[in-house]
Amino acid sequence: MASFSRLVRFLAKDGRTYYGDAILPSGVKDIARITQARVIIGDIFGKHHVTDQIADVRLLLSPLSRDDVGTVRCLGLNYSAHAKETGSPFPKYPILFYKPVTSITGPFDPIPVSRMAQEAEGLDWECELVAVIGKEAREVSEARALDYVLGYAVGDDISHREWQMKRGGGQWSLGKGFDGWAPFGPGIVSAKIIKDPQNLRIMTKLNGKTMQDSNTKDMIFGVAKTIAFLSQGTTLLPGDLIFTGTPQGVGMAMKPKLWLKDGDMVEVSLESVGTCTNKVEFVKSTSKL
Repeated sequence: MASFSRLVRFLAKDGRTYYGDAILPSGVKDIARITQARVIIGDIFGKHHVTDQIADVRLLLSPLSRDDVGTVRCLGLNYSAHAKETGSPFPKYPILFYKPVTSITGPFDPIPVSRMAQEAEGLDWECELVAVIGKEAREVSEARALDYVLGYAVGDDISHREWQMKRGGGQWSLGKGFDGWAPFGPGIVSAKIIKDPQNLRIMTKLNGKTMQDSNTKDMIFGVAKTIAFLSQGTTLLPGDLIFTGTPQGVGMAMKPKLWLKDGDMVEVSLESVGTCTNKVEFVKSTSKL
């Protein structure tokens, strides 16, 4: 499906934005640390070509442009240890919710917290493996499901527990769908490189301190099972993102509870992919003339 190995979208030093295939320096495994990429031309979901043109990276952007992102699907309570820490029973079926495409941002973008989201405490982190669909999938089997994956990234399902649990009317999306609350990246590693998404270390650090440290093998519904389930009666399209749930170690489950604050630095990492580093920024009130 893909001819690239590690897809990135970036602002180059020449001032232009490109899709590219990341060039990892010797000994480096984190895409966030690249300085160069080979420019890609064509349709990243279809016919495309990794050229010999090498561009210098000024800033890594969201791995997919907004025009190339389809639906943003997310799973809740999909790690066994996370379900246990919240006191929730294991779900019989995947718990699905959606984020708007406006929640998607890049690996170094700030996490904006609007005035509405500042009304109460409850801002939380959730590191997640993100599966990117590469071709149309409908009624696919679990055995063939990974054939439809373009690649994998890491993301942060930023959540506001007050708006998610108490003010959302029973729906989670309001407390998880604010602008900029789904940073992901730092690139998309091809499924031909990550052949088994169920054995990857996944972590969150808050201001340098490890908060989550787990492995994707703790998922209740693995990536293949999730894609097969979601494709039953519903077509998955190229560019659809699936945030596959978070492991144990969220702020909500701590005693006492620990919430994100203005200025906090959040790092989410996935083995074989890299790290997104995002700063929490409370939106300041503006005077009205």
